[in-house]
Amino acid sequence: MQHVAEPAPLRGAQLALGAGILAMANFLAVLDTTIANVSVSNIAGSLGTSTSQGTYVITSYAVAEAISVPLTGWLASRFGPIRVFATCFILFGLFSLLCGMATSMNMLVLFRVFLGLCGGPLMPLSQTLMMRIFPKDKAHAAIGIWSMTTLVAPIMGPILGGILCDQYSWPYIFYVKAPFALLAGVMCWKLLRPFESKTLKLPIDKVGLVLLIVWVAALQIMLDEGKDHDWFESTRIVTLAIIAAIGFVAFLIWELTERNPVVDLRVFRHRGYRTSMLTLSLGFGAFFGITVLTPLWLQIYMGYTATIAGYSTAMMGILAVFLAPLIANLATKIDPRPMVFIGVLWLGGWTLYRSHANMDMTFWQISFPMFFQGIGMPLFFVPLTGIALGSVLAREMESAAGLMNFIRTLSGAVATSMVNTGWERETRYVRAELAGLTDRAGDTTQAMQMAGAGEQSKGTLEWLLQGQSVMVATNKIFMIIAVLFFVAAFAIWLAPRPKTQVDTSVVH
Repeated sequence: MQHVAEPAPLRGAQLALGAGILAMANFLAVLDTTIANVSVSNIAGSLGTSTSQGTYVITSYAVAEAISVPLTGWLASRFGPIRVFATCFILFGLFSLLCGMATSMNMLVLFRVFLGLCGGPLMPLSQTLMMRIFPKDKAHAAIGIWSMTTLVAPIMGPILGGILCDQYSWPYIFYVKAPFALLAGVMCWKLLRPFESKTLKLPIDKVGLVLLIVWVAALQIMLDEGKDHDWFESTRIVTLAIIAAIGFVAFLIWELTERNPVVDLRVFRHRGYRTSMLTLSLGFGAFFGITVLTPLWLQIYMGYTATIAGYSTAMMGILAVFLAPLIANLATKIDPRPMVFIGVLWLGGWTLYRSHANMDMTFWQISFPMFFQGIGMPLFFVPLTGIALGSVLAREMESAAGLMNFIRTLSGAVATSMVNTGWERETRYVRAELAGLTDRAGDTTQAMQMAGAGEQSKGTLEWLLQGQSVMVATNKIFMIIAVLFFVAAFAIWLAPRPKTQVDTSVVH
């Protein structure tokens, strides 16, 4: 493999501009995974479709992104990382604009697919390019900035989506990203072109690409639609599960034996990398689970608007923003494994504390635990990124980063589906149990009727019963998520102590 001389890292204003562009790309791509979540009902109503059909706005982006993220390594080798990054960034802005201009659900879903295909490579490439433009002695700052955007963006998505929908209308959740992406994409090409790598004329692994599309699409659709079709009671869901399972096994066999695989699974031969991915899948899945569940509970049963629920959830990101660069610097000087261990335990401990919530809590009683819980986010994610990318060879960096982002995306999708399903099932179970214990003698109902409440008494008791059922179910889900955090924390000790820091010279 031919190596080329690496250009000097950027300095001063150029470094600040380059870091801003790369951080923005990652922020916008991750933001798009959650910004439409609170807007589905508005979009569906505006375009004349049902809310269940409206969820395809989320699904289409997630499927396309999950497919394109693992392809990043091959695309960067074949066409050059700067060319791929700038092209995807500009197209991301263009398709964001087209999404806002869509006049039918089919048109919107189509543009969301293209948006996801463009957004996927932005995440891993922004990560590897960030480390290349920074001087080696400031590599920790690169990891810190990138990690910060990855953690804050999914929290900010529902807030921004809620504000734009409440104050303006749903197309603005797409319009708002377009000018930033278009302008930054052009600036990126002009500023970072010297960092372009020598390309390799690699043939495309067509069979691997088809298998990837088949199993990822089948799995994502199964996860998104399972709850609405009563999971494996539905022939449709069973069929999707079989397709996903067979496609995944065939994909593994093919990619591990193909000379030029579309996804380089050989990076899993590094123990530090595969252990980091185990911790990431459990820890990020748990983190995404509480991020999904909290605003749902606050909006539906605590009476919060989408905007206020978003503000409460966003408290988790405040300390993370300030701590990420500091923790990244510390992770280069000491063994990062204890930092990951402490960070994930911290997240699990506060999640366990939050599993004792009740419906009388105020905004601040709910938000302050999330504010302090945010300390664990950079402790978990920043050193873990360093362990993972520091475990692979320089030439494997882009493939490893792509797979890391793929696993993170997939973990979030699985967590979203399991949390929603578990929450609803547990609520029904608790409600059935409480219903048999509520006002069995009829004294409460009789007293309310005598007080003039009339038929409202039944409705009031029904609402109280449902609210308490949801509260018990929410607390139980938080307990389960806390256990996942604890398992993820101990899993990191399976990784060897890193011998070297991340090599920031990614060349081909």
